[in-house]
Amino acid sequence: MPTGTEGYSYHLIQALVPRLLPMSDVRLYFRAPPPDGTFPNTDHRIIPFPRLWTHLRLSWEMVRQPPDLLFVPAHVLPLVRPHRAIVTIHDLGYRYFPEAHPLAQRLYLHLSTRWNARVAEQVIADSKATQRALVREYNVPIEKVTVIYPGYDRSLHPLHAGRRRCDVLNRYNIGEPYILYLGRIQPRKNLVRLVDAFMRVSPNHPDLMLVLAGPTGWLADPIRTRVEALGLRGRVHFPGYIRQEDKAALISGALCFAFPSLYEGFGFPVLEAQACGVPILTSNTSSLPEVAGEGALLVSPVDTEAIAQGLMQLLEDNRLRARLVVQGELNLTRFSWERAARQVTELIEKWVTN
Repeated sequence: MPTGTEGYSYHLIQALVPRLLPMSDVRLYFRAPPPDGTFPNTDHRIIPFPRLWTHLRLSWEMVRQPPDLLFVPAHVLPLVRPHRAIVTIHDLGYRYFPEAHPLAQRLYLHLSTRWNARVAEQVIADSKATQRALVREYNVPIEKVTVIYPGYDRSLHPLHAGRRRCDVLNRYNIGEPYILYLGRIQPRKNLVRLVDAFMRVSPNHPDLMLVLAGPTGWLADPIRTRVEALGLRGRVHFPGYIRQEDKAALISGALCFAFPSLYEGFGFPVLEAQACGVPILTSNTSSLPEVAGEGALLVSPVDTEAIAQGLMQLLEDNRLRARLVVQGELNLTRFSWERAARQVTELIEKWVTN
């Protein structure tokens, strides 16, 4: 399952290349060859390297044949880089919830993000929340940070009950009705509190399941341990990785989508659930209110009772559910990869001509 940063990089580059080709040559750097035809009419540089690919191997490529401008959509600039460098910094969650990250990763993210924000000519942030965090945590001048909202997967759409949806649910051994979380299984997603909230809701909805879908990330054992301790093994289901082509059916079949993450730099799953016409519960912190707009019920992610009450509202208030679905559909008009690519192109043009 691609990470949010990997998905961001792929979709943005897909939309960006056609805009850049009329004004300049485009060179893309890869650790391994991409599928044929992925990025046509571009110069592919395949530079395999086992470890520290960006810091060492890409740095050497910058020494050998530097581009006029380097754009890195995934956090980390190489140690050696051209004078004009733009980087996207996606979030600073490790600063606000350090306990949700392994120590080594937290230290690496802190040092590398601070350095990247300092040496880049321009920083792109996915949200105003991330822009504010960069200013607050690393004293980055606000004029150096441009907020450019990503797009979302437009192939996602509501998939009403039918054979396709039934086949997908059977494939992952999911019974209806269910509440859905979709993302990595890791502490920052606040899944222990979600499980505790589900425990409070479940007596009123004895047939309801909680589906925690997605690949296992770091420090995930306490989440499964909590499920066992509460005796919810038969009610909480971990189907693992969900294939891209199955996401619309899985999301559309949920009674509601629960995403009470402790911190998000953007929060792609919120837009995916809105695209599938499902009412959403999410957090009232970080970028999530900014991204969800009026199309989600917002609760405090550190208040288990608030999460439980929010779930009960979504399960039992049909008028609220319908309103959130309509507002979610309207909210999606603010996000597109084409718009993001146009804004990045304008930023690149500004620095190329300087």
